[in-house]
Amino acid sequence: MKTVVVGLSGGVDSSVAAYLLKKQGYNVIGLFMKNWHDDSVTISDECPWLDDSNDAMLVAEKLEIPFQTVDLSNEYKERIVDYMFREYEQGRTPNPDVLCNREIKFDVFLKIALSLGADFVATGHYCRKAEVVSNHETPIYRLLSGIDNAKDQSYFLCQLSQEQLAKTLFPIGELTKPQVREIAQELDLVTANKKDSQGLCFIGKVRLPDFLQQQLKPKTGAIVAISDTFTAYTETPPIFGTKEQALKFESKKTIYKKEDGVVLGTHQGAHFFTKGQRKGLAVGGTKEPLFVIDTDVEENIIYVGEGKYHPGLLRKTLFVPNEDLHWVRPDLSLPTEHELNVRARIRYRQPLEDATLFKSSNGLYVSFLNPQTAITEGQFVAWYLDDELVGSGVIS
Repeated sequence: MKTVVVGLSGGVDSSVAAYLLKKQGYNVIGLFMKNWHDDSVTISDECPWLDDSNDAMLVAEKLEIPFQTVDLSNEYKERIVDYMFREYEQGRTPNPDVLCNREIKFDVFLKIALSLGADFVATGHYCRKAEVVSNHETPIYRLLSGIDNAKDQSYFLCQLSQEQLAKTLFPIGELTKPQVREIAQELDLVTANKKDSQGLCFIGKVRLPDFLQQQLKPKTGAIVAISDTFTAYTETPPIFGTKEQALKFESKKTIYKKEDGVVLGTHQGAHFFTKGQRKGLAVGGTKEPLFVIDTDVEENIIYVGEGKYHPGLLRKTLFVPNEDLHWVRPDLSLPTEHELNVRARIRYRQPLEDATLFKSSNGLYVSFLNPQTAITEGQFVAWYLDDELVGSGVIS
């Protein structure tokens, strides 16, 4: 009998995942991960780790499976929290949930599970895994979107490797969220009607400015409005000889200066804001809502534009340097100067968009058919062939 360690989070998805695996004949062990937690920046009545741990234990008792808690606080702080602070300090916008999966759930947690004699780990992610055999008779694992389009979480797993996928199961990937809740209700699980967590991975619902102010101190700066008719180029863009030259030009973001716009107000730190952000500006009197179109952490300036279709928010092409490029399917990686038509997204729950990949010697260009809103440095772009996520990278 194969042994599976399930990451019981105290939510309904992992609860049903554990039940399904036991029903399929696996020897199931429930393991709750206690990670970095700070009550001073967490809304205590929403998703506190202690309540989640108790719910996970009650589910394990109901399913009659062994249960224990592991403390991964140190690893989480070093690999996720410190990373977040560094990224925001540099004016980038990290995605801790993607890193949490790569570094904690499917690395530290996976190693603990294997040390307990497990054959696999399992989570409550809405995605699927399939297997094909290569010409060398080596298994190749495919990461597929979940059946429930509204809950598909494959994007959050975009940094997983073949080695990690080989040891992972996703039991609820073939189900919809209503079906998962229905199973939990039939089993009378304590998590059946529990709300989904909305905060950072394993932390809970965090007031992000309060969280960041633990290390990034407030600093007054200017909010500068840029007109929607502003252009950074006074001359016609040059004619390019190669595709790479054209894509490099298209992927460049506009660099604003304070004198390019009008000062509308002040803020308490450019590193607390990100592209596309609307809330928290505390500036009124404009015809349309203001959106952050860029931040300059060195000069401590936030640049804003009116309306969600402001040209400063839109761009078609982005770049991923080689060191931040990851192929879930290494066998499909592009040789230099080759291209591939894919569908891609730059954030969770964004509909997949038609795009073309072009591999240069220095990295990968992702050129979308339609302009994308708020392409943000530090975030992850993930690309798909049909419903299979084949690669990803950190936007430069």
